[in-house]
Amino acid sequence: MATRKTGRQVRHGQAPRPAVEREVASRDVYPPGGPPPPGPLPSTRTRVALNMLAALALSLLVAVCYYPATQGGFVWDDSLLMRAKPIQSPSGLWQVWFEPSTIDGNEAHYWPVLYTLFWLEHRLWGFTPAGFHIVNVLLHLGVTLLLWRLLLRLAVPGAWVMAMVFAIHPLHAESVSWVIGRKDPLATLFGLACVLAWLRFVEHGHRVSYAWALVWFVLGMLSKTTVVTLPVSLLIWYWWKQGRVTAADVARVAPLLLVGLGIMIAEMSYAKGRDHSAFDYSMIERMLIAAHALWFYVGKLVWPTGLAVIYPRWDIRVMDPLAWGYVVTAIAAVGLLWAFRHRIGRGPLAGVLFFAVTLSPTLGFVDYSYMHFSFVADRYQYLAGAGVIAVLVGAAAHGMSRLPGAWQTGARATAVALLVVILGPLTWHHAGIYRDEVTFYSHIISLNPKARFAHFMLGLEYNKQGRYEEALATCRIEYQLALQHPYDQTWNGWARVCMGNTTEKLGRLAEAEAYYKSVQTFPEAFHRLTKLWMRQERYQEALELYRTFVRKNPWSARLHSGMGVALLKLNRLDEALQSFERALELAPSMEEARTHRDRVRQLMKNRGA
Repeated sequence: MATRKTGRQVRHGQAPRPAVEREVASRDVYPPGGPPPPGPLPSTRTRVALNMLAALALSLLVAVCYYPATQGGFVWDDSLLMRAKPIQSPSGLWQVWFEPSTIDGNEAHYWPVLYTLFWLEHRLWGFTPAGFHIVNVLLHLGVTLLLWRLLLRLAVPGAWVMAMVFAIHPLHAESVSWVIGRKDPLATLFGLACVLAWLRFVEHGHRVSYAWALVWFVLGMLSKTTVVTLPVSLLIWYWWKQGRVTAADVARVAPLLLVGLGIMIAEMSYAKGRDHSAFDYSMIERMLIAAHALWFYVGKLVWPTGLAVIYPRWDIRVMDPLAWGYVVTAIAAVGLLWAFRHRIGRGPLAGVLFFAVTLSPTLGFVDYSYMHFSFVADRYQYLAGAGVIAVLVGAAAHGMSRLPGAWQTGARATAVALLVVILGPLTWHHAGIYRDEVTFYSHIISLNPKARFAHFMLGLEYNKQGRYEEALATCRIEYQLALQHPYDQTWNGWARVCMGNTTEKLGRLAEAEAYYKSVQTFPEAFHRLTKLWMRQERYQEALELYRTFVRKNPWSARLHSGMGVALLKLNRLDEALQSFERALELAPSMEEARTHRDRVRQLMKNRGA
């Protein structure tokens, strides 16, 4: 007997939900791992109480597992917060939104919502790390609760267990425990809010819900542009529920897709002006990278050990049979799920497609700076991993539903207990590596001994702490690794800077100067060499080096200011004044140049008097 569509359902291209699905959806909470037991529906008061208990359980799990994160400090790119003057300035919101280039550091992106939140927190507790870490944990909890709510709205069996696994999976520790990593939970929070608003629009047809979906999506894009894939995920949802995607479905999703692409193109244009990373991989090589990365993430989701933060970059060889094995098995997995969709349902394929689509911006098809370090990072699958989690937990729930009634409850309880016992301690441990920079970089090196960047940063941290012999040993390892890649100018430069910086701290100035000179065209080596000469009062040598670099890069305000300081030390006031004024023409907000310029003017005035 054909099912009759209502007017509203016809208008939105949605088939009415089957009676069984409506019944499951009406039960807000049910035993983890499967649909609710037979019998009368619980009362509204009972359902509310069960909801509160389930939410409290998720909250306690997040709070306990991520407690070590709240005791952590700032590591790696977190130093960006201390260098970003707009975050520290009471009027910095204008710069965050309309002058993003004033945010110094490595984040060559336009993510104003993220930095607005940092700005607000700095108003409240300055640069106290605990405040930032607690906000990260609360954002992750918010994502967990919204994900649980969404899974319930979609009538997915085992919704609470899926949310629980998401909440305490150690693969998410990087996004939660690393302060600057909060862009992932923040963007995901807005993304899930967008999907929930979209479901209300589809169900009721209210334009207000559509408007809210668009607002949440834009806020997500301005937190991290990787949520640009969300409109495609909505089309996957339509296919999952209906078995097809209609032209009307595409037309409704199109505005979100166009807005997302517009923001992403603008953001990429801005990023290219600051991040010039480019890799000459062919499309075939990029396909091999993507396939390997997909299976890498699946493996870490199933077996989350050895989470290294910076993973080794694997070699890309077109003739490598194993590399093609990843491609073939990925295609075969999708083919099998498609072939068996009538027997096992469309859910597993929808979850896998969501996983791949959500990961697509970071699979290597588009160049980004982190590819210098690795092709994969735990934080990239923060939202995408929910698709695989849903497939695995859903399969387990389906299997348990075949057990006799008495066995089902015990099997579900045992499964939940085992997941908590296994995943919880792993997350606790991994959240603890963000305690301080020595712990953080030592952890990376223990799992990836060839992580040259980690050796360099650990050497710098040892230097800061006055542990110079340990710093020298660490930098020496980095130096030896760099010698194995003589054509990698960037890492050779950093290796020599590391050695020069450490020998300088040990008072071996001639040795330090030799390391800096060997790569003096490397920007950091140049700046350290000129500083060393200035401290030794070798102002003329520093001036000549500054002039050489100014001729190569006449648009650098920092170079003009540095040259001005050398001229000031040589008492060549007229030339110094010209250098500082040129620096201020190029960078009007450069306080150092303005201070020196005013000092030169006063000296010239005193001389004239």
